[in-house]
Amino acid sequence: MALRTILLLLGVVELLAPKQIVDFWMDVATESGSDVELRPWVYTAARVEGVAFVVWALRRGKKES
Repeated sequence: MALRTILLLLGVVELLAPKQIVDFWMDVATESGSDVELRPWVYTAARVEGVAFVVWALRRGKKES
């Protein structure tokens, strides 16, 4: 249940603010001071991932009820 809730929240945030989420994780993944330029489709992929998380969490919740 906790994993489902976390993924549901992450999915909603990715749908609403994909740039902030992607930029945060890119800052974590890269060395400070390195200049990384992301392609525009990366933010679309983050939104698609958000949709997948939300759909999975909602369907999983229905199966357990």
